[in-house]
This record gives sequence, C-alpha cells and structure tokens, in this order.
Amino acid sequence: MTLTKDTPASHKHADTLLSVTNLKTYFFTDDGVVKSVDGVTFHIAKGETLAVVGESGSGKSVTSLSAMRLIPVPPGKIVEGEMLFTSKDGRTTDLATMSEAEMRKIRGNDISMIFQEPMTSLNPVYTVGDQIAEAVSLHQNKNRKEAMLVATDMLRLVGIPAPEKRVNEYPHQMSGGMRQRVMIAMALSCNPALLIADEPTTALDVTIQAQILDLMRKLQKEIGMSILFITHNLGVVAEMADRVVVMYGGRVVEEADVNDIFHAPRHPYTMGLLNSIPRVDHEAEYHPVAGQKKERLEAIPGNVPNPLNLPNGCAFEPRCKFAIPDCSKAVPALEDTGDGHMSRCIRWKEFDSLVTTGQAQTMDISADGTATRTGGML
Repeated sequence: MTLTKDTPASHKHADTLLSVTNLKTYFFTDDGVVKSVDGVTFHIAKGETLAVVGESGSGKSVTSLSAMRLIPVPPGKIVEGEMLFTSKDGRTTDLATMSEAEMRKIRGNDISMIFQEPMTSLNPVYTVGDQIAEAVSLHQNKNRKEAMLVATDMLRLVGIPAPEKRVNEYPHQMSGGMRQRVMIAMALSCNPALLIADEPTTALDVTIQAQILDLMRKLQKEIGMSILFITHNLGVVAEMADRVVVMYGGRVVEEADVNDIFHAPRHPYTMGLLNSIPRVDHEAEYHPVAGQKKERLEAIPGNVPNPLNLPNGCAFEPRCKFAIPDCSKAVPALEDTGDGHMSRCIRWKEFDSLVTTGQAQTMDISADGTATRTGGML
C-alpha cells in the first residue's frame, strides 16, 4: 500500500469542533459490567477527518454512538467524561450531559450519522424522499413541498440519476450502493458540522466502495464538514483520514497523523494491523514460475479479550510479541512520543531496535485461539 495523502498543516492547529475527554460508556449486564469505552480521549478539528480503527469489540462503534447519545439505556450508560461540541451557531455544549430534548435538536442538524447497513437503517414503508424530507422539515422549518425539493436536490448532489423519479421510490427498489447514497443524502440534508460514518462501505462491493469514498471526500470539500470515520479497513484509512485513533479493549492505544501511523507506528497492536495488510510488493504461498515460496500474511495471534474479563495491565499483553512481565502490572498511560504522537505502551522507545534485531517472541496458537509464547523472552 502506498500512502499519498498529506495531512494539511492547518488541521494540526485548527479550531476544535469536538473534544472528547475521559469518556466511559459501560453496559450493566446480568453477567457483569462491560466497559466498552473506558477513558477515551480525542478531538476533531473543523474540516478534519479522524479515523477510529480497531477490531470488532474494540469500542469504536460504541464511541460513535456515545457521541450521538444513542446508547440504549438500560443497559448502557455514559458513566463519566465530557464531549464538548461547538454547534453551527457557535455555542459549545457538553453532549454527555444534554437532555434528550436538546440532543434531538443536535442530531441530524449539527451532527449526522451514516450507519453500516443502509437496508436496516432506512424505513421500508416510506419513500426515500419522505425520509430525507422529515429531517429537513424538523430542523429547517420548511413545509413538505419545500422539504421534498431539498430531498430531490440532495439525491442529485450524491449522484443518483433521475432524482425527481427516485425521490418517490422505496428502499427495496434501489441497489445497495444507491441506498448508501440515500443515507449520505439524508445525513447531509441539513449541512451538519460533523458527520459520523460507522463503517459506511463495509456492505458494498469494491467498485461501489470507491465511489462512496470519492463522494464523501467531494462533499466534505464542498460543505466543509468534519468526519469521524469508524472502520477496520486500513486501506480506507490511508485514503480518507488526516489523523488516526487506534482502539483496543475499549481504550485508545495510539493516536497520530495518518502518515506517522503507517510509517512509524508506536504500538504493537497498530504494527500487527499493518502487518496483516496484503501488499503488492510481498508474495504469498508459492509462485509457480519463479519457483519461490511467497511470504504468508502475518496475523495477530490469539483473540480479542472478553470485555467482561479484560487482562490485568495492558489489554493487548496476552497477544503481544514484545510483552514483558511489567506489561501486566498496570494499565500503561497514553504517552506523547513526540509531535502529538500518542502511544499506550511502556516499550515504545525500544521499538526500532526490537523490530530491526528481530527480538520479538514467537507465538503458538491453540485450537481455541489462545496465544502462547514459546521463546525469545525479552
């Protein structure tokens, strides 16, 4: 993978749109407390795209739902932290403490969200035009005729052909790519300051995925909005993001500009994610012409920990090739390694020498997915 996107210098000192500090979102179940988001801190600048990356169960989607205040209560609850958001009228408020009535004024107007599966997000018994027009009528005080004209214009903006006809169609009459464009049109109908996109291209084929990403970049430039992009696809991150937050076990384990994440990662989990990406300059298995064995993709050993029973200390320690006994003694602090590059690892200063000298431990994987170190203790 070749990374060509440069992080705009203006984003490094731009005005902050959303500032999340020590966010904790827990789910209180019969089996115990699930700490899905446990002390997460990050910020998004105006006009910036921040990608939140991690495996399933890392807490990235719960983080985005917390920002929208869409956590089901009960069993979920935001137990601590603040989410300071600057709305389009210039007011700064804490989303974590807002009443539901106040949040309804924010959702769809100042903050919008695109969900992963459009077919389950769109109402099958209403036309797509009615669903877009509903948000416009609610937040912009337009009558139905005016709102439907806005809906038609939005469908045209997102590249849907014959929008005057499509505005009266139902979701089942459209393809997956068309439905996702409708979701984007709905999310952008009130010109939000912040767009939260939760894996918006996962259910789409590669060609449609590329079209949707191009569309989001184009609309971001036209509208000037910020994007919080939730994904596990690092290829998408390379295309879309200005900065990246990597999450594991409900915590931020690394945060940096997108170029630093790809070229100078400072956490073993981030390194593992990058090493698992197929590369055009690496061969795999066997090449029949060259007669050479190709390199196998390097998967992260073991499984994501049970959120009801997280390991002591660093949550990634049981799967980490660089782990030492000190890793399990306490949760590492999120340290600034320089230029705002944050890492939650006690060994980040040693990474360059550890990688170049090959001092990582080998790991055996049992049938149940458990990782066991078999040598090379550091």
